[in-house]
Amino acid sequence: MNFKQFCSDILILSDPETSAKMSAYMRDQFEFLGVPADKRRAASVKQFENAQDEGAVDWEFVEACWEQVFREFQYAAIDYLVLMIPFYVEDDFEKIEALIIDKPWWDTVDGFHKIVAGIVQKFPQFKENILEWSKDENIWLRRSAIIFQLSLKEKTDTELLSEIIKNNFGTEEFFINKAIGWALRQYGKTDPDWVNEFIKENKQDLSTLSYREATKIIKDGL
Repeated sequence: MNFKQFCSDILILSDPETSAKMSAYMRDQFEFLGVPADKRRAASVKQFENAQDEGAVDWEFVEACWEQVFREFQYAAIDYLVLMIPFYVEDDFEKIEALIIDKPWWDTVDGFHKIVAGIVQKFPQFKENILEWSKDENIWLRRSAIIFQLSLKEKTDTELLSEIIKNNFGTEEFFINKAIGWALRQYGKTDPDWVNEFIKENKQDLSTLSYREATKIIKDGL
């Protein structure tokens, strides 16, 4: 991967007006170049088109992106890691975990859900690590544990999902309670009966926010 060329391709798209809006949307937590997702991904096409031919993740490229001040580079690293899911090796799990808690906010953390799901599906032993994440002091690891199965549909490990959610009952943390509701609502599109039953059995332990988010779609019988 040619990081210098990628930098040039992204930097030329910078837009100060859009940058200010993007930064404000993220509560001024990070600096932005002002490159929207569609333009960023279009600029990535040339750089990423042969990435899978390498057969392994280029962690130097990922780390170079992560070191940059501008948030678009972290987004690009996530796009790249999603593309490289088929080529993960066991050692990549620790690197993924490190990125989740480096410069964390909901935008990048949520972007990792397919990445985490990909490596856990390939190496199921990491389910134990995910369970530990769900009890970690770091709220972003906990959120990652809750939402990592968002896209798995019928492949969702419901026993794991249930345990992870229960490990987070009683918190007042917005990002955790929102994630619980999101995870339940999303899986409810695949198995509404399971979600209905889970909510019924645990309604007294679900926060108001989690319950509201979970029942936006599934309402019957609650």
